[in-house]
Amino acid sequence: MVPISPHASPSFVDVRRRFGFRTIEMGRWVTPVERDRAAAEFYRALCDLMTALSVPEVVISLRGQLSLQYGKGGQLGVSAHYMPATQQLALAKNAGAGSLAHEWFHAFDHYIADKAFANLKPQQFASSAWFDQKPGKAHPLNDRLTDCFRAIFSNDGGAASPLVANAMLADRLNNRLYYALPEELCARAFEAFAEDCGPGNRFLVHGTRKSDEAQAGLYPTGQQRQRINETFTGYFRALGLAVRHQPVHSEKDTALARW
Repeated sequence: MVPISPHASPSFVDVRRRFGFRTIEMGRWVTPVERDRAAAEFYRALCDLMTALSVPEVVISLRGQLSLQYGKGGQLGVSAHYMPATQQLALAKNAGAGSLAHEWFHAFDHYIADKAFANLKPQQFASSAWFDQKPGKAHPLNDRLTDCFRAIFSNDGGAASPLVANAMLADRLNNRLYYALPEELCARAFEAFAEDCGPGNRFLVHGTRKSDEAQAGLYPTGQQRQRINETFTGYFRALGLAVRHQPVHSEKDTALARW
């Protein structure tokens, strides 16, 4: 896929053409000016994400199965969300900036689940499958993925990690289960990794170091953050190499099927 000129202003047509998303939809209240600004932000953020992960475009769109929505299908009080049933990633028009990395990882976590684990619940995420001790599918990439989950959920001694402990405390204080959900823990860990990769793109991610949630320990810190970053780096680099050398319709490698 040929990138657009660095002097051009990318449109959502360019976003879809380069990355191969299944669909891209706009809300009825998104003005042409807002649409064009959002297209440029999406394009640059997704390029930064692709560079940070060392993967090709096809990984970003999850082999064309992922759809994007902007300013449409919002939920009250929610700036962004991912819908497993329809494989749609949605950002709110006025409050979704900075949430793209988080929601993209939800989409990836959902997409990769049936390639890494067996006996899944409907629409289950790979992170929750690992947490539920679902049987894994043997493959070197899946071994690297479980290393990522292990770094997020546990410390070197096998006890709950500081990130998990802080998330559980926050949930007790708020009297609800949210921060300690496996998929939320992993999406926040991925956010921190993406921000540490250094693209400096605030539409992609921001707030994993100095926000109120960061101060509450709801993003990884210190040695755990370094360990998570190392495992994510190893996993996505290996995935990128594998996808680049994998035939699109190969039936020989079920862990990469549809990649």
